[in-house]
Amino acid sequence: MTSRELTDMMKSSPVACHKVLVKEYGRYVYAIVYNKLRGCGTNEDIEECVSDVFADLFMKCEFDISSDSDIRYLIGTIAKRKAIDSFRSLTARAGHFAESDEDEMMEFVSDFSVDEHVDRSELRRVLLNKIDELGDPDSTILIQKFYYNRNSKEIAHDLSMSAVAVRQRCSRAMDKLRAKLLEIGITL
Repeated sequence: MTSRELTDMMKSSPVACHKVLVKEYGRYVYAIVYNKLRGCGTNEDIEECVSDVFADLFMKCEFDISSDSDIRYLIGTIAKRKAIDSFRSLTARAGHFAESDEDEMMEFVSDFSVDEHVDRSELRRVLLNKIDELGDPDSTILIQKFYYNRNSKEIAHDLSMSAVAVRQRCSRAMDKLRAKLLEIGITL
């Protein structure tokens, strides 16, 4: 969903827009907030922060954020900032962490980032859908080559083609895939 689509939807039916946004991005926002607040907040704190993220987004929609950019990044940024603010507020209120406890907190820091994992999963899903749209044998060739690491000769044997034909089809399929991804704003 783009910012322009969001703004148009807000103008026509704010309630429907809210429902669509929460349905489409609710899990994404919850994952980001949960990742930031899991050590200091309760489930209610996490849910309240998720609600604050959507409230903040809806407030920004009133000021017409029209553009053709994907709002996933805007939502992700709002979610991260709200979660960090909530974390600071919760820890300050509860007095959980003094500055001397900072070294002990490093044990809880994880290299795994839920929001980055969600972004990568979403990109993989889009990529596989676009590959599938190419149809056979192009989609089969690309999947075999790039996901299963098979060479042209092996793919050619399975598809009853020559290795040269597989390489040519692969090259053309990659060009088609780049064009399809460029249409939705993804560059390789």
